Amino acid sequence: MNPIYHDRFDSPIGPLTVAADAHGVRHILFAENRHDARGRADWQMAPDFPLLVAARAQLLDYLAGKRTTFDLPLCPRGTAFQCEVWQTLAQIPFGETWTYAQLAARIGKPSAMRAVGAANGRNPLPIVLPCHRVIGADGSLTGFGGGLPTKLALLRLEGAPAVATMHAADLFAA
Repeated sequence: MNPIYHDRFDSPIGPLTVAADAHGVRHILFAENRHDARGRADWQMAPDFPLLVAARAQLLDYLAGKRTTFDLPLCPRGTAFQCEVWQTLAQIPFGETWTYAQLAARIGKPSAMRAVGAANGRNPLPIVLPCHRVIGADGSLTGFGGGLPTKLALLRLEGAPAVATMHAADLFAA
């Protein structure tokens, strides 16, 4: 089994932890995560691991508005269905949003919106596989592992029209 290395660093959206092995980036974690990574206790802190250095630089460039795509080897682990959903997330263009129905249709399973939503929620590589670009059918921001204010911040950073007039307080309105 390959060792998993990680780095934790500050970013404009709060602390991020990135984990990778020799095959690719495996996880991007926010300070609080709905679904934590398995085996995290065995991870080795290695901020100088070349793939982690590249991931940190690309994430920080993205968050500074200097990058719109990522060029990293990715190695997420999940079911075949989850992996199909995660690969399709990468097709959502910068600054655009899709609904869960659009994402389900894109994978050829238009009636699987709930399953697509569940897979989206388990995405181990948020930001790079842009699950934040998936919104509700009514334009609402739905769950996000980094929290809805972070989702709003990422979509605003990208200039997504769906959130142009939305305010953080709108996320918690009854």
